[in-house]
Amino acid sequence: MPEGPELHLASRFVNDACGQLLFGGAVEKSAVSRNPEVPFESSAYRISAAARGKELRLTLSPLPGARPPQPPRALVFRFGMSGSFQLAPADELPRHAHLRFYTAPPGPRLALCFVDIRRFGRWDLGGEWGPDRGPCVLGEYERFRDNVLRNLADKAFDRPICETLLDQRFFNGIGNYLRAEILYRLRIPPFEKARTVLEALQQRKPSPELTLSQKIRNKLQNPDLLELCHSVPKEVVQLGGKGYGPESGEEDFVAFRAWLQCYGMPGMSSLRDRQGRTIWFQGDPGPLAPKGGKSRRKKPKAAPPGPEDRTEDPPPPSKAPSRTRRAQRSLPEKSTTQQPKGTHLQQDPQAPPEPGKGRRKGQRAASGRPRPRRMKPDTLSSEPDGTSAS
Repeated sequence: MPEGPELHLASRFVNDACGQLLFGGAVEKSAVSRNPEVPFESSAYRISAAARGKELRLTLSPLPGARPPQPPRALVFRFGMSGSFQLAPADELPRHAHLRFYTAPPGPRLALCFVDIRRFGRWDLGGEWGPDRGPCVLGEYERFRDNVLRNLADKAFDRPICETLLDQRFFNGIGNYLRAEILYRLRIPPFEKARTVLEALQQRKPSPELTLSQKIRNKLQNPDLLELCHSVPKEVVQLGGKGYGPESGEEDFVAFRAWLQCYGMPGMSSLRDRQGRTIWFQGDPGPLAPKGGKSRRKKPKAAPPGPEDRTEDPPPPSKAPSRTRRAQRSLPEKSTTQQPKGTHLQQDPQAPPEPGKGRRKGQRAASGRPRPRRMKPDTLSSEPDGTSAS
């Protein structure tokens, strides 16, 4: 699932790819999407993007003199399980492109597409950030930290820390892979009570005797959980590309896999939390681990056998000699009564299936008239429209 870094990288992609493009015409929505229509049409407008936590805002800004005259229109996207933005030729739209913004002439016609294979993504008209989401862990770190430490009395912090880290009211931008990486680096059991983990940070204050450079060095060398909620997503952004997800290119995926230390890695254990999400960890799961939950350990891949471990490959089995035609002619022919019922197709794999052939022969013999030959109707195959998502 796209998390804070992926939304940030998506906004960077839109700004880089569309910054010099001029868009025009109506915004198109696929017929299968349940999201609202976007009632916007302009002869000339620009597109820009900004991200905040797990949301992305797209702003459509008409140029002076564009028709019809109207104020900018903003949309807020949530990517769900598989959302992303792609820029493609207008006549080669990607599959599952559920919202499309077309460039204006002259020049080759392009389309900025919101692509969502699983269709859990959403967009809302109006452009307001979600009221139930806290400050962004990436772009609003001081506000994010203050929001968490001021609200530790909230019942959300009675839950295990691995579950609280997914609460977007306090950890806007943190998702499944980020929580595993953050907790692993600090060796915090995922099912430790969240308040127990975070209460100590309320009292953490740097010594006034330290210089500014010493305070910064101490913070970098000994980060706390809230600091890692900011710095670990920044590491993913610095990897570039599109981050984690099925839309990432091969090079992006290789770089991301090399960066991971815990999530889905060999040697790590995993449990499902109360929301059914899998948390990866190492060591003791913690006192609030679900009862009856069995920790599954991912086995490391076996190393390829060395020269001393290799054994000589066995020779291939010899092929049985086939019967000659003379030998087959010399075999006695089985009568119909000797044939096992219903096995003639298996005994003659080369013969095409002809259901009901014996019955038709019987009917023809009884009537004395040959049956008219039946023509097979033509079969039509329809290709799915590449522009409409399924």
